[in-house]
Amino acid sequence: MEVVIQPGSAEMASLVADEIERLLAAKPDAVLGLATGSSPLAVYEELIRRHRAGRISFARARGFLLDEYVGLPAEHPEGYRNVIEREFAAHVDFADGAVQAPPGAVSSAELPDACAAYERAIAEAGGVDLQLLGIGSDGHIAFNEPGSSLASRTRIKTLTEQTRQDNARFFGGDIDSVPRHCVTQGLGTIMDARHLVLLATGSGKAEAIHQLVEGAVSAMWPATIMQHHPHATVLLDEAAGSRLQLGGYYRQVLADKPDWQGL
Repeated sequence: MEVVIQPGSAEMASLVADEIERLLAAKPDAVLGLATGSSPLAVYEELIRRHRAGRISFARARGFLLDEYVGLPAEHPEGYRNVIEREFAAHVDFADGAVQAPPGAVSSAELPDACAAYERAIAEAGGVDLQLLGIGSDGHIAFNEPGSSLASRTRIKTLTEQTRQDNARFFGGDIDSVPRHCVTQGLGTIMDARHLVLLATGSGKAEAIHQLVEGAVSAMWPATIMQHHPHATVLLDEAAGSRLQLGGYYRQVLADKPDWQGL
């Protein structure tokens, strides 16, 4: 696992956009794993800027979202398919239908088959080349809450009250408007991606980052499964990295890294 500590989100976003630009130059039909929430917004803004400058095209690329709320109307602005369209996809040149989201609007009887179909769609696309991730204050990635199976696949999950409180800001501060269930890619699904890129900012993520990078692998901190991934990159600002015991070493490694290596 590579830990990259940067001054702020703009510097982090530039590094991630560099990596995605390199990926699409080498593989124009690459498959991107797209995350919602606040963590990747600066990355999307930078990718949009580079697309408008003619530096990067998504015309042949595919995208798969990590998760989706269950029970929101299809037109709800906080449905993650709508969020990714508003924040990113509508501003670049993805082909129609190239970005897919987990099933959140099907009946409960249809949900298991729909989750299995989403897994098949990812596999049939060739698997995810680069997966963007954020992390919750309790260590969840996607909506794999503490206690999730480290081998889990796409499925329905019940959200913790902490997650609902954290996400209430997207629903006007009203926790009662936040759904209680979601469909999420599993930890096993996420681990199938060829490159995991996690971004975190702020002191509220510091303990989760400490556990992710330096703690024991445990279902109580689901993101720690990333320690077993052969190509995982964790990008942080100073506040998110403030609990790291080996922060000085991570900075030294980055300073001595060959320019050609990328993330």
